[in-house]
Amino acid sequence: MFYRRAFEVFQRPHTREEHAGTGAGLALCRRIVERHDGTIWVESGPDDGATFSFTLSAVDP
Repeated sequence: MFYRRAFEVFQRPHTREEHAGTGAGLALCRRIVERHDGTIWVESGPDDGATFSFTLSAVDP
């Protein structure tokens, strides 16, 4: 499925004619989240769209 590839650079589920963009946005989000010891994931179903979620570690004040 596309879920794993969604966070790789330049991987796109649609053609450029269907949707604009380079395919770098989610890869950048993944790098930011992982550098802050977090996790990012996507949940989706047929004709439901997609929900992207992430967690970050708490920081002691």
